Amino acid sequence: MRGNMEDVRYRDRKFLRPGFTTGTCAAMAGKAAVTALLTGCFPDHVSVVTPAGKTVTAVVENVLLGVREDGGKVFRCAVRKDAGDDPDVTDGLLIYCQAEFYCQADSACGEAEAGQILIRGGAGIGRVTKPGLDQPPGEAAINSVPRAMLRAEAAALLEEAGETRTVLLTVSAPGGEEIAKKTFNPVLGIVGGISILGTSGIVEPMSDEALTDTIFAQLKVLRAAGRRCFAAVPGRLGAVCLRERIGEIPEDEIVVCSNFIGKTVDMAAELGFTGMVLCGHLGKLVKLGCGIMNTHSREGDGRMDTLVSCCLEAGAELSFLKKIFHANTTEEAFSFIREEGLSEEVTEILLKRISHYLGHRAPEGFQTGVLLFSQEGGFLGSSAGTDALARRLLMEAEERRKENVHGRNET
Repeated sequence: MRGNMEDVRYRDRKFLRPGFTTGTCAAMAGKAAVTALLTGCFPDHVSVVTPAGKTVTAVVENVLLGVREDGGKVFRCAVRKDAGDDPDVTDGLLIYCQAEFYCQADSACGEAEAGQILIRGGAGIGRVTKPGLDQPPGEAAINSVPRAMLRAEAAALLEEAGETRTVLLTVSAPGGEEIAKKTFNPVLGIVGGISILGTSGIVEPMSDEALTDTIFAQLKVLRAAGRRCFAAVPGRLGAVCLRERIGEIPEDEIVVCSNFIGKTVDMAAELGFTGMVLCGHLGKLVKLGCGIMNTHSREGDGRMDTLVSCCLEAGAELSFLKKIFHANTTEEAFSFIREEGLSEEVTEILLKRISHYLGHRAPEGFQTGVLLFSQEGGFLGSSAGTDALARRLLMEAEERRKENVHGRNET
């Protein structure tokens, strides 16, 4: 049975149902487990109010009563993740929380004062290995908002029952280690499982915010590692072309910005970066040449318009401009440009325009370099200053590699 998310969102001419986050799942499972700890009875359903103000109700599944070696009881409950109509790899995953009164012999949590609510990660929950994320290195990847939700639900129940003993909550997600391989966690330096996430507690279907949050998280990790310049690509093809042109860059140091090129510049500048090397396909980056900074088709097109104006500036005849305007794809249009002998000049004009609009978006002192390729023509060209930025990028990557090697040798 799914959660009770009845609201819908209208997007791309479809009604889409929202869901709830892994953080909300953990909070509901935690509330159910603490209820059982205090009453001895497992609830059938559990409800929480999310930070967004929405009440979410779910079925409590896979309940288990266990006994520790010291005779203390542990109560475990699960809530199934419901991502709504969002294509989330964690959809349907059971998020567990185990509740027990804290035993000082549990060295994993160290010393605890009376009345505390301790939270730790169990099987399938990732562990942070790099600075710059919501939790410090060494901690379970349970973000601050889900932790606050867990504590709030548990604290309310403990206060109502007049219970002052310390409670230990262990969040787990069996199968999370495999699922995490399909997420950005390996790139972010979160190993061994999924993250327990959420700020609003609600999953908005096909949410742009979820994607930009991931980009921001990766940028934070790079910045915390001392990076001032970074590489960005709209997709994996861009990463392949980038490595072919400037050299080997570790996968976790290439930011996949998808359609959010302008937003990526904004976030990078906010974090203190001073340079970006962008590598992408002609069909995506040509939109930047007319100032479209979100390259999703619903945000605007302008591909052929931009190529036509670049060809016009290069001196093309009217009949040729019409041919370009009516081309089916940018690949086809550029094959015509190549046949006309205008590819180098048009590429140079286009790169100047892309640089102009990126420079207009970025604050003063933030440099951008652009590498442009097509599937048929391969590498087309790069904007002025890209080579210098690429050298800086490789130098920073090498410095980081040496620091990592030095750190391993010391340990």
